[in-house]
Amino acid sequence: MTVSRSREANRPAPPRPALLIALALSVFSPFAAAARVGVQLDGLDDELRAVALGALELQQYTNRDVSRGQVRRLYRRAEGQIQKALEPYGYYNVTLQGELAEEGENYRATLHVKPGDPVKVIAVDLRIDGATEGLRSVDAARSAFSPQKGQRLDHATYERSKAAIHAALFSVGYLDAQLATHRVEVERAANTAKIALEWKVGQRYRFAATEFEGGQFPDDFMQRFIPWDVGDYYSQDKLLELQQRLFDANYFAISQVQPDTDKASDGKVPIAVTLAPAKRTIYTGGVFVGTDTGVGVRGGIERRWVNLHGHKLKFETILAQRLKTLSTLYQVPLPGTDNHSLNFGITYRDENTDTSQSKTLRLAANDSRIWHGWTRTIGLQFLTGDFKVADIKGNTTLLYPEVVLTRKRADDFNFPRKGWSLTLAARAGQKGLLSDTSFAQVTADAKWIHGLGERGRFIARGSVGYTQVDDFDKLPPELRYFAGGDRSIRGYSYQTVGPRVLVDGDPEPKVIGGKQLLVGSAEYEHYFSPKWGAAAFVDAGDAFSGRDFDLKIGAGLGLRWRSPVGLVRVDLGTPIGDKYASGVELHIVIGPDL
Repeated sequence: MTVSRSREANRPAPPRPALLIALALSVFSPFAAAARVGVQLDGLDDELRAVALGALELQQYTNRDVSRGQVRRLYRRAEGQIQKALEPYGYYNVTLQGELAEEGENYRATLHVKPGDPVKVIAVDLRIDGATEGLRSVDAARSAFSPQKGQRLDHATYERSKAAIHAALFSVGYLDAQLATHRVEVERAANTAKIALEWKVGQRYRFAATEFEGGQFPDDFMQRFIPWDVGDYYSQDKLLELQQRLFDANYFAISQVQPDTDKASDGKVPIAVTLAPAKRTIYTGGVFVGTDTGVGVRGGIERRWVNLHGHKLKFETILAQRLKTLSTLYQVPLPGTDNHSLNFGITYRDENTDTSQSKTLRLAANDSRIWHGWTRTIGLQFLTGDFKVADIKGNTTLLYPEVVLTRKRADDFNFPRKGWSLTLAARAGQKGLLSDTSFAQVTADAKWIHGLGERGRFIARGSVGYTQVDDFDKLPPELRYFAGGDRSIRGYSYQTVGPRVLVDGDPEPKVIGGKQLLVGSAEYEHYFSPKWGAAAFVDAGDAFSGRDFDLKIGAGLGLRWRSPVGLVRVDLGTPIGDKYASGVELHIVIGPDL
């Protein structure tokens, strides 16, 4: 029996309108029900709360549309996401209670988090094979490892400590060091953790030859910068020292120092230095203002290297209201790793202050080098010229040796919050040896900076000087002691503090300078923003001769601006209890602290 159906019988029936409507609603319902969700999370401190919210997918929809189905799925995932986010901070037993409620067209997720007690470390097994005991950087990294036994497990601290030990091993020459074991075992039920770390360090490498590429000088000249000998143990600190020396030399625009580990063999690693010459001749110029010197312009020409021996030549001139100078300096670097150089200079100086006028010529030759962390300069000075102090004219010629020691330390030389500087100088001349008088002089200048809180700095400075001289009238103003001015006792004009004498026709005594100096200063700076701050200061001291010490005090307020060209200090100071001085004095200084 055969059954046949027509084509019309096989065709499906047309869909009903109600079915079409239901299908459309089911397909487009996520868009029709789009809304926003607000998240309220409590039970955690600020740090952990920020971590939890950052890991919570629900938080991403506070400003994005979300459907009913999405918000329910995301809410169900919230507990797992928060638990996973807090584990690196040592919280392995986090629980969560909450609710998801509709607020009109939107949703509100309220989450109450209980982090529980953090996991405590009950054992730390830290092993480093090889002879690493006594290596300061490795010992320091090992001692600083955290978390220690009894501390909260913190994965970020653990990773940093682990990396610090590895970096310390590399820095002293263990270039093949490998972390063979790194394990953190967490027992959730007991809320405890055990840490196990073991390094296989391999052999300790030594320095092989150093290869220079791209520089303008021959290799024998470049050897003077290397602070190690071939065969010494490899040291990352020594590489950084070489990097700094190349930068300080001012010969190179680019200086990169790296161990060439691909060529390391037989326990020795060569060092690859990549260089690019700096601009050979540079020109400088600008306008400056200082209340000691007045408004002026400064210009200079520097030849960074004159020849392949690295000699340097520099010319500089200053033209200001109260100071004019013209100077030249020729520098000859010498072999060695201590920045050793011979320096020859000529300076013409024309200074005209409220106290004195002088026109002098100075010839200088000295030997400079790094000595036990100090910059030591030993040289010979020849000074000659005419001067006038308190309307008393004079002239002098002096030839004298000089020794200067300087040292600076700072966490940031652009704006130190912890730093100091110290300069010690001694000079002496003998009458008859191209000198008009015999004299001996010692001076010391110090400055100390210490941060107070996040926005404050305390600055203390002091100057001490003593001179013994046969004929004081033969000392030019440059070798006499005066106080007052921007870097001395503020509230007084430049060089207006010192012993005074009466001059014919003038009822007021005039300053002639002194044989001794004692000045100190205390200052507090507070910064209201990263660039702007204010200061309060008290300066005190005197320039005097013999026992005729007369304490002068200046105090005032100032404004500080960390400008693109350096720190700008604008101070208003006034003398306190001085019969020779009164009123308010403006002081402006631009430049570094140290």
